[in-house]
Amino acid sequence: MDSKQQTERRLTELEIKAAFTEDLLDQLNEIIVRQQQQIDALSREIGDLRRSSTDGGMGAPRNLREDLPPHY
Repeated sequence: MDSKQQTERRLTELEIKAAFTEDLLDQLNEIIVRQQQQIDALSREIGDLRRSSTDGGMGAPRNLREDLPPHY
């Protein structure tokens, strides 16, 4: 195998690796975007829960025993 063929083979391998790397990067980017959306939704939900717990109970903590089903 001469030098030119070796160089072309190595270049082809590098192009293939670069293409796979680019695809992986795109996939990871999509995952990060989805995770950030989930984090934002959970943060909003926590905020809503905090507001509802202080608004609904007039600021007093709930007694969890009152929430037990009758068979306890």
